[in-house]
Amino acid sequence: MLATSAAPDFSAARARVAQALDALCDRCLPAIGGPVGDAMRYSITGEGKRLRAVLVMSAYEACGGAGDVSPLAAAVEVVHAYSLVHDDLPCMDDDDLRRGRPTVHKAFGVPVATAAGMAMVPLAARAAWDAAQALGLDAGTSGEIVRVLMRASGAGGMIGGQLLDLEGECQRLSYEQLERIHRCKTGALIEASVELGARAACASSAHLAALGRYGRCIGLAFQIADDVLDVTATSDELGKTAGKDLAFQKSTYPALLGVDGALARAEALVEEGCAALADAGVLTPSLAATARYIVARRS
Repeated sequence: MLATSAAPDFSAARARVAQALDALCDRCLPAIGGPVGDAMRYSITGEGKRLRAVLVMSAYEACGGAGDVSPLAAAVEVVHAYSLVHDDLPCMDDDDLRRGRPTVHKAFGVPVATAAGMAMVPLAARAAWDAAQALGLDAGTSGEIVRVLMRASGAGGMIGGQLLDLEGECQRLSYEQLERIHRCKTGALIEASVELGARAACASSAHLAALGRYGRCIGLAFQIADDVLDVTATSDELGKTAGKDLAFQKSTYPALLGVDGALARAEALVEEGCAALADAGVLTPSLAATARYIVARRS
């Protein structure tokens, strides 16, 4: 059983990512300007766990990377921010609160929020390319990094998973159906974060395979933990509205497995992912701590 310890200290990594996000906004958003640019900055620079960015940086370091990978980690956070903006829209989960403050459509209106989310996708692609080039990667590797990020955010990843999630409302889904949804909706970007860090460090195929397995495991564990928190945590703890899954009549892991069963499944996934890294010789303290925090967190 995993210990429910306090969050690891990712403050230094998060500070580096925050600086990279500020620099990206300062460089690119003046050309957009107006309320859309303001809404993009509001979303991109808002407080958050930066878990996906931490995974980029941890995987990069585990594979021997020695440069500043924070701009690439920032590109992943832009994709994540876009997904939250659209996820909160009235036509989707219709939420008023995100990261402890009004959602983007509440602060700027639905049309602006919709446009801002759309504009974040090409911004993330450009940021990922520029970051890869700044690390001295060749055009082929840089292009592959952009491809991995866009694939995770598209129809085969987040968008496809979100559609399946919406279609599954008010239906009793099997565990296999639920897992398919969340390996796309939530897991794809988490898995991509690990892969991007590894590719940026020019990791071997063996290390890429082990990190891919780790990413798939903790990506699903993250969603299981989210489902548990939706029924066990308060809105103040989450920084968003609790109880949304029940309100939308969604199938969840606690509903299928019970809270204890869901947590046991999440813990087993974390152990499986860490074991894959240990077998490949790339299990670092940061990657292990991040995996365990995914299940132990309270927000």
